[in-house]
Amino acid sequence: MKPRKTHMILPAIAGLALLSACSQNADTGPVSDTSDVELANGLTVKEQIETRQAQLKKIGKAFKTISDQLRASSPDLAQIQAAAAAVPTEAANMIDWFPQGTGPDSGVETEALPIIWEDKDDFDSKVVAMQDAAAKLETAAQGGDVEAVAAAFKTTGGTCKACHDKYRLDD
Repeated sequence: MKPRKTHMILPAIAGLALLSACSQNADTGPVSDTSDVELANGLTVKEQIETRQAQLKKIGKAFKTISDQLRASSPDLAQIQAAAAAVPTEAANMIDWFPQGTGPDSGVETEALPIIWEDKDDFDSKVVAMQDAAAKLETAAQGGDVEAVAAAFKTTGGTCKACHDKYRLDD
């Protein structure tokens, strides 16, 4: 290779290497461990995220119970009613589960996407829609009409999906 060509190629390679290094975290930004930082509610970031995840798992478990019962040849209304009553109770403070600093940039594993805090008003409106639908699901379940429960369950699930589609990783 002629020296002149090498002279032109080396700066190009160095430039590409620098650009490559700069873009390694382009999607999520820099991640620093803030898991032990205390939030205004007295919990650390890690505790807040773990509490949020536990609450969401409780809601998921209630949804699974309702779903399983609605698919059963003879649904157990008592199980549906108990699970449907749990959903609005468990979701009552959902907006408060997502304080600033509890996203993926905290260094704690979470499926919550940064857009939650970038578009907080929209996120909060989706949470309120879910809470409203969950209350209607509970009312339908307490009424004892399995068809009404199925319709309310579909609506409530739709509110969950609307939020997960935009604000949750890998869903």
